[in-house]
This record gives sequence, C-alpha cells and structure tokens, in this order.
Amino acid sequence: MTEIHLTAVLAVALSPLAWVYQWWDADSAGQAFWAQQIMAGTLAVLVALLLDRMWGEPPVWLHPVVLMGKLLGALGKWIAPSAYKSRDYKSFLLGMIAWCALAALFFVVYALCQWLLPPSQWWWQGLVLGVLLKPLLSWRMLKEEVLAVEAALQQSLPAGRERLSWLVSRDTSQLDAGTVRESAIETLAENLSDSVIAPLFWFALLGLPGAAVYRLANTADAMWGYPGWRGQGAQRRYWQWAGKWAARADDVLNWLPARLTALLMASMARGLPCKALRQDARVTPSPNGGWPMGAMALALGVRLGKPGVYVLNAQGGVPGAAHVAQAVRLAAGVVTMVALLSTALLVAAGVVAYV
Repeated sequence: MTEIHLTAVLAVALSPLAWVYQWWDADSAGQAFWAQQIMAGTLAVLVALLLDRMWGEPPVWLHPVVLMGKLLGALGKWIAPSAYKSRDYKSFLLGMIAWCALAALFFVVYALCQWLLPPSQWWWQGLVLGVLLKPLLSWRMLKEEVLAVEAALQQSLPAGRERLSWLVSRDTSQLDAGTVRESAIETLAENLSDSVIAPLFWFALLGLPGAAVYRLANTADAMWGYPGWRGQGAQRRYWQWAGKWAARADDVLNWLPARLTALLMASMARGLPCKALRQDARVTPSPNGGWPMGAMALALGVRLGKPGVYVLNAQGGVPGAAHVAQAVRLAAGVVTMVALLSTALLVAAGVVAYV
C-alpha cells in the first residue's frame, strides 16, 4: 500500500495529465488549485515552442542532450566490446545497467527541478518549466536541416547528397535527387515524432522527468541501438549486444507517440486511408518509424523508402522540390495544432481558476 501511495503522490506531483484528472475529480474548492497547475503545464508547452521558434537550440555547453551524448559516449567505450562476440550477455547486462543508471540520474535531477518550483505561482512555474522543457524538444532545427538539404540539392546533386549525410546514417553517395528527397522527408516525419511529439507526450504523462528520460532513451538508441560495428580505430566497438536494451527501450517509449504523430498528420491532411497506413507501418524494420513516415507518404501522395529495405506508398510518385516544402508545411501544421490545443486548455483552465 505504501508503494502505491508513493507512486500516486509522485504522479500527482509531476504529471500534467494527473493534474487534469485531479481537476476533474476535485470539489469546487480544489478545482481552482488544479486549474492553476494545468495552466502552468500548458504554459510550459507554449513557452518551449516559442523559445524554439525564436532561438532554436541552446548553446552546446548548456544543452542537456549534448551532456547525455557525452555520458553515453564515455560509458559506451566501457560496455561495448572491441572484439566480435556471437553471444555477449555480459555486454547486454552492462548496457542495461548503464542505461537504467543514466535514466534514474536524469529523472531525479529533473524531478527535483520541478518539485522545487512554487506551486502557488502558476505563471512562474510555467515559465521555468517551459525553459527547462525547450532543450528536450527540437522543431526549428529539424525544419531548417530538411530545408537545407533541398537548398543544397538545388545547387547540385553532390551538394544535396553531402547535406543529407548530416541527417542520416545511410550511404548517400549513390542516391539520385528523388531518393535524396525521400530520405529528407522520411527524416522530417520520423523526427517530428522523436523530437517534438514524443517529448511533449512524456511531459504530459510524467512531467519534466518523463521528457528527460525519453530524450535520453532516444539519444541512447541513436548512439548504442544500431547493431554491428561502430566507430573508427581505437574507438571501434561491437554493438550487437551492448545496445539491445537501449534499442528496445526506445521502441517501447516511442510506441504511442509514433502513432499519435500519424494521427495528427492524418488530421492535418483531412484523413488518410487507415488500411494503407497500417500496411505501410508494418514493412519498416522499426515498429514505430513506419507510422509517421507512412502517414507523410500518403498525405503527400509520394513514395518513400530505403533502397533494398522497405517502400512506403509504393504507388506514389517520386518526390520533387514542391513535396519537400509541402512536407514541412504539414509538419509545421502539426506543431501549430499542438500549440493551439495547449492554448485552448490554458484558457479553459483559466476560466475555472478565476471566473
């Protein structure tokens, strides 16, 4: 019973979604307090999105995701072997322990940051939460990088390939203009989920600690989750087993956000064929990536894919420059929709709190 009570207290203290439930369930005297908490949470989302729009990413020395990457890189040299092993349960166990330790560290740090905010001053709480939330999401940089690929492609095909290599891990040297655009649009769709919707989803569910742990999981998947050899020279490591936990954790944490992103894109596109979307979502190696990418392909009416691996919306046409711009507008519309929904909830909570 004590464990259940502590879990409930933790959820109520951190989770904007729990604040909505408390608001709904409270008597008239308690509704004003919980309405103010909801106002703080929705204001935080709006502040984070506004800061992202105005200034983009914080300096490298101040960026928590950069710190996560440095810690993951340092631990990676320790947990992944430098020699091939067909079965390596020790590396798997070390990877799991290291991931859990980092997740616990960032959860506690961000939980303390949120707990220390004065609940009586909802506007101050919302501003600070928004400032802390901003580095855990990234829309402006994603949009600019995708547009930069198209701008480089307008100069020359080699320039477009080179710019795309900044965004994807695949070999870009043999791609034609159409497949360069396919890769850029896929990156936009998948990272709309990974870099915007998923952090906000976990913020709604578990507050700042939830968004931080999700961002750690996503970064760990990028650095540890791809099986096989990674790195050069003395830094070369074999990640077949050491990164399995990180890869599966990212799959679990992205399961709902990826599907929510597809739903939001379908709403912006005024409906998409559900059967075709489900079929496309199943053909990608990732259990999640196919949902936002498939929704984008259907919304634009283009074919997307990775040569020799999968094809989404196979009957679609080859993407052109106009499709890249259309994809950016669609993704921007999803972000705008989230901002409008947050604004509506902020206003509704304000009415309850002060009218």
